[in-house]
Amino acid sequence: MFVDTAKVFVQAGRGGNGAVSFRREIYIDMGGPDGGDGGRGGDVVFVADGGLNTLIDFRYKPELKGELGQAGSKRDRHGRSGDPVKVRVPVGTLVKRDGRVIADFTHDGQEEIIAKGGDGGYGNAHFKSSVRQAPRIAENGEDGEIFEAELELKLLADVGLVGFPNAGKSTFLSVVSNARPEIADYAFTTLTPNLGVADIDDGSLLIADIPGLIEGASEGKGLGDAFLRHVERTAVLLHLIDAYTSDVASAYKTIRNELASYNEVLTSRPEIIALTKIEGLDEDIVQMQIDELKKVAPDTPIFAISSPAHTNLKDVLRALRKEVVEAREAETIEEEAEGLPVISLGAEQEAMAWAIKKIKEDEQEVFFVTGTKIEKFARRTRFESHEGVARLRDIMKKMGISHALTRAGAVGDSVIRVGNNTFTLHEQRDD
Repeated sequence: MFVDTAKVFVQAGRGGNGAVSFRREIYIDMGGPDGGDGGRGGDVVFVADGGLNTLIDFRYKPELKGELGQAGSKRDRHGRSGDPVKVRVPVGTLVKRDGRVIADFTHDGQEEIIAKGGDGGYGNAHFKSSVRQAPRIAENGEDGEIFEAELELKLLADVGLVGFPNAGKSTFLSVVSNARPEIADYAFTTLTPNLGVADIDDGSLLIADIPGLIEGASEGKGLGDAFLRHVERTAVLLHLIDAYTSDVASAYKTIRNELASYNEVLTSRPEIIALTKIEGLDEDIVQMQIDELKKVAPDTPIFAISSPAHTNLKDVLRALRKEVVEAREAETIEEEAEGLPVISLGAEQEAMAWAIKKIKEDEQEVFFVTGTKIEKFARRTRFESHEGVARLRDIMKKMGISHALTRAGAVGDSVIRVGNNTFTLHEQRDD
């Protein structure tokens, strides 16, 4: 069964908590801190597999969860990190999060971390200093990333076959390649995309047979709307048109219009036209059909072929290979140009950035503090621990957040919220 879209719940492993522990030896009631750090949570990793061509496995695995990191323990023993979960996906798979592409699998063996495991919390051994000999501070492990991933498979082929139902696409593919698509004399024989490898001279072409398009396919009519995405990644399009069609020019323009309606970029793809099923037709009739096509596609190479008789098939494959090589070279140049350095803030600078927003909530002013680094510290803080909250306040002071809060109107008992955690700007003591 061919499945080219899927949704899956992804949850990377939570990091282990750090430990609060003190070394205990004979004659020493309480030695120095020796609480170990928690282990990191396991990532969820996708691996591209050239042997797969469907996302059907995700229909039976709606959840992917990374292993939890283990908690730290006494004697400076760190918790074991969770093992990553590795999941195979077909080459050509796009992974989206909230509609944004986070991974694009374009070659066999490619690995990408889809969801990162949470960091483990530091144990109290980490916080020992000359002025803090017996720290009772330890951090919580962080949650791993959790979200619903949208998967979309777009076949990664050199050549995409497009045309009306019964244009001869499946027959062409079966003759020039190792593919064995279903072939019959009725519309929509091909219900799923087929892939085949065609050898020509000293090279080869990966060809995708896309289910037949009809007028209105881009709007969901027929089968085309469900499979047009597979044309997007092909380097070259081969338009196949039945030589017995009464108006070949109109047939060609209809297919072009459907491609443009789905994605305007498709009309800029290199293309070749093949007039199919010429066996049994007089040469003057074939030439007449070619002349009609030249009126609407004057700059496009046009071939008259017969797949069963193998007429002009090698010529078409050679022309396709030439176009594919040129298209791939152009893609490489474009990717290299896009890889030019861009001057921007470094990752560390972005992580250290923060912002303050004052909001009225239940007749009380609340100061919201946002920022990658400070939110990370807050997630790892044990708010039930006096020492843990004191450390977070100290971090805010060093980052300049406390000073900015004061300038924004915050006082000692003002409510500060970082992420899901709420506390006061200064420690409140009961006198």
